[in-house]
This record gives sequence, structure tokens and C-alpha cells, in this order.
Amino acid sequence: MRAPQLALTGLFALACATACGTDQPVRASAAPPSSFPALDVETVMAGLDHPWDVVTAPDGTLLTGERSGRFVALRPGGQPTDVAADQTDLFASGETGLMSIALANDFDSSRKLLTCQGFQSGDTKDVRVQTWTVDDAWTNLTRTGTLIDGFPINSGRHGGCRLLPMDDGTMYIGVGDSARPTVPQDLGSLGGKVLRIDANTGRPAAGNPFPDSPIFTVGHRNVQGLALRPGTESIFAVEQGSSRDDEVNLLRSGGNYGWKPDRNPDRYDESVPMTDPERVPGAIGAVWSSGPSTIATAGGTFVDGDAWGDWNGALAVGVLKGQELLLLRLSDDGNSVADEVSPTELDGTVGRIRSVAAQPDGSLLLTTDNGSDDKVLRVTPRAS
Repeated sequence: MRAPQLALTGLFALACATACGTDQPVRASAAPPSSFPALDVETVMAGLDHPWDVVTAPDGTLLTGERSGRFVALRPGGQPTDVAADQTDLFASGETGLMSIALANDFDSSRKLLTCQGFQSGDTKDVRVQTWTVDDAWTNLTRTGTLIDGFPINSGRHGGCRLLPMDDGTMYIGVGDSARPTVPQDLGSLGGKVLRIDANTGRPAAGNPFPDSPIFTVGHRNVQGLALRPGTESIFAVEQGSSRDDEVNLLRSGGNYGWKPDRNPDRYDESVPMTDPERVPGAIGAVWSSGPSTIATAGGTFVDGDAWGDWNGALAVGVLKGQELLLLRLSDDGNSVADEVSPTELDGTVGRIRSVAAQPDGSLLLTTDNGSDDKVLRVTPRAS
């Protein structure tokens, strides 16, 4: 399904006084503070090629997927094995291919999972959310349908896509802008947006800000991560900047996050600010920004567990260009960052980090994105 043409409205004129974060980011110190726990880093899977995501099933099986379309499962006590899947219509080019993976809320009974991936068949080329079922032995994935389609695609640049299922049956989807200048501010396009849909039907979720549209927020460049803060209803988007200003944004229904690279509508102008209140009235400022240079932020999740000490509840962000794991300790209201740290155990030691997934035991699962012997890693805080 595709979004109808709608005009931009005054819903974007949200008060920056309550939404904007700090003007200057707090940059990480050379060494973590003494209160930060030591981390154990274990290789869980190796020999992968650009794994974009990893999920954990209720039976303990880990499933990851390579951007080229390959699925790999690791069952408890077993060895990594390929999971067969028909990917003959996969569009894998540049930054696009098999990307985010999510398990349905009723996976135990339905064996249903979802992927966000590039698609090409005949004259149709887009990014879409596909639904699958997997057999009990984790040997075969069967495509069962398309939940939502029509996310714009060009060469494959800025085709990022992240899925975040919610307990209420809705799902948020972060979508890249396909490196096209008018897309992020166009309510007739699903690109450069965060969407909110019914996870069973793909229809716009009840209570969305724009009638009959799946669009929840606009004005994004390339959303790479979505994370729900535990104990709250606050959802944070991790977004890649242009020549500066990677961002973490607190999502607000109907909010415009200010990316408008169309000073010349025929040219994708990356010299404009990531958040541009002069050209986008009411644009919402970032909670955190990388500042004058980018580090290429990717997936994000919130750490959970007493072993994290003072950093329990911090937002953990995978970093590609900067080759680190970044932890951000947010203010209680989520509008600013009190402190940040990059643990030495992952500072340049494993290369580019794409996805970060919190686990029930307090550990994190990471995927690296180096293109040569990529890994799924388990990172566990060492209790003091």
C-alpha cells in the first residue's frame, strides 16, 4: 500500500522549547569512567558477510541475515546453518538488500517473522516489509506475503529500514530517503519517514497523525535504528547525518525532524543542516548529535540489567565509521544526554558495528559490518 498525497500541515509546528536537545553534544572521554563495568566480548557466529540484524527466538535460536539475502540460524548447542529462502526478487545494491528482521509477537504459535528488504520484479522496484514463516527445525523460510510496500529506492543509497514491533500490535518502521531531494518532506512518499502500522494488516495504525496514512514522523535522512525506552512510551530514532550531525531523535507524533535537502529540487543538497528550522518551521531538534563530523550511527537499543551499574537504562548505539559502541545516558525526560561513553573493549577492536540488540540476561548481541569475516558478538557486562 502507498501513502496518499497530503499537504504539510501545522502539526509540524511543535514547540522546540520542549523537544530540542542540547546544542552541543557531550563527547566521550578518552577512557570510560570508573563506574562503567568491564565488558566480556564473545564471538557467537563468524564467517558472515554484511549481517544487518540479529533476533533471538523464544527457543533460544539466533537468526541473522546477510545483506545479499542469506539467512543463518544458530540453535542452542548447535552450529550456524543456512536457512533456505526464495530471494530471487531481492534488490541488493549499495546500502540496500536484506536489512531488518523482526519476530511477530505471536511467533511461538505462528512461526511468523518479518523482514525489510529491497525488492525488484519487472518494472517494480522498492523497499518493502515481507512476511515469512519458518519451520520448527529452522531449515526453511516460506514467504507468506507483503505487509507494506512502496518505500522509495534509487541506486540503493539511503535504503535503510528498521522494524520495531510493539506489544500493542503496532509496528514502527524507519525508512531512508533514497537520496532524493523532495522525499523527506513529501507526505505522498513513504521515504525519509518513520511509519506506524498495524503489524497484522499493514494498514495505518489507529491514532496516527495524518488521516489514512502510515506516516508517524517526517523529515528524516536515513533512519538506522529504533528503540523503545523501557518503562516508558518513548521511542528514539538513530539517524545518519550528511557531512555532520548523526542524530538521536525522540519521536513525537506528527513531528518534523527538519531534513529538507531540496534548495534545488533537482539536486540532493547535503550542505543543508540536518535539522533546518529556518526552512522547516517547528523542526524538532535532536536529543543528541555527533556535531561537526559524523561517526555513522546505526542500530540502537537500551541496555537493561543491574550489571550495567550507573549505565543501566542507557541507549546503546552501534557505530560504523567510528568503529565503536556508543552508550548515551539520557535525562529522565529523554530530551537531552547527561553523559556518553565508548567502551574500550569495542573501540576499534571489532570494526564497524551495525546492529545492537538487548537480551533478557542483560547482554547485547551485536553484528559487525566489515564485509570480511563479519560476526555476531555477545557483549556481557561483568558484575562488580
